[in-house]
Amino acid sequence: MADESEYDQRSFAKTDVMRAWEMDAHDLPPHIGLPNLQKPVDAPLFQRPLGLLTFSYTPERKLVWNNSAMKFYKSPPLNAPLARDYEKWIKRPEERGRLDGLLRALRRKAVQPEAQRADVVTWRGIMTKIITAPYETREGWDLNAMFVNGCLYLEEHTTDAKLREKENMTPQHRLNSYYGYAFESYCTSDRPLPPDAPPQGDGWRGPVDTNVQWCSVVKTKLNNLRIIMGAEVDCVRDKFTGQPDTFVELKTSQVIRNQRDDQRFRAKLLKYWAQSYLLGIPEIAVGFRTPDGRIAHVHGYRTLDFPQAAKERGEWDGAVCLNFAFEFLTHLLRYTSSDQKHHSNSCVWRITFRPGTGATITRLTWDSPEYSEVVNGEDREGFLPTSYCETVRPQKDIEPGSLYDVE
Repeated sequence: MADESEYDQRSFAKTDVMRAWEMDAHDLPPHIGLPNLQKPVDAPLFQRPLGLLTFSYTPERKLVWNNSAMKFYKSPPLNAPLARDYEKWIKRPEERGRLDGLLRALRRKAVQPEAQRADVVTWRGIMTKIITAPYETREGWDLNAMFVNGCLYLEEHTTDAKLREKENMTPQHRLNSYYGYAFESYCTSDRPLPPDAPPQGDGWRGPVDTNVQWCSVVKTKLNNLRIIMGAEVDCVRDKFTGQPDTFVELKTSQVIRNQRDDQRFRAKLLKYWAQSYLLGIPEIAVGFRTPDGRIAHVHGYRTLDFPQAAKERGEWDGAVCLNFAFEFLTHLLRYTSSDQKHHSNSCVWRITFRPGTGATITRLTWDSPEYSEVVNGEDREGFLPTSYCETVRPQKDIEPGSLYDVE
């Protein structure tokens, strides 16, 4: 990004500059420190994300290559109860954050050229963790990383204990989580409506089924790093152009009644910005709810307006976030590519981030309990499906493209 108001329109061909991670890394430390937040930095180039393809998950949790789960934004009715049909919620069980759906997308013929050039492949949620890390003060996280055929793959590390913890959330936490999904139900329709159309009826599209998802896969560049990300998309405004330029991100937050409420809301804006900016989503619609769980009002925000306002308030700097993300990914690429050369097995590295400290990198030995926990008894090399690893490794006498889906 040339400044904090728009995406950068310049481009780097992969041959224009030497990729940073291709430099010698034999003495690179297994630690990534945090930046000095008081030191001004220039933002690295970040290109506007370009859509590659979309796909849907059905109520039966089947991945299908269409837009059947796509929804259109509509104005929700005010004072609508967000706890409606709470007892009918069809909640998708908590699961490990595998890359499998995204990897299947990469094997599609239409995406093959970009997949072969990618430096980093991951979900948008993981990139959000990385880009907001310099200002994170409360929650740490753990990632698993693999380096295969010149590309870094990142997934969230989730243990069985963590899955049980997520599944057994407190009743209030569970209800607050449902409020967000209910807001989406009030705000979306199966067909586009005229602009500024008033709410029709009670506006309810429930019951809520979180098995159903519409996902987008995009490519972008952070300096000379080619990144492919996948993410769930809430809805589009008016029409789907094939690109993220009409995507709308939906959020809920408690109404702002005093200064403390205002501070709590502003603390969320860094994550709001990162999630939408990374995918190229231009608009965020926030539903403010009353303490008893009703829609008080809805306010729309432009994603690109957040960084300047935050910088003026001295809260966070988007340039710091993007610069750290570039250094973080470059460090990981150099470290893992160098370390992988000394091992014949598919290595998995654990990246452990702690607020205020930074991240450490640890290679998991293939016969360790930690490595087995990653595989989880499935047909995988590390966390990648064995079938995927076989397609992306260099092989002789195979016609280019023959290992990819052709539909």
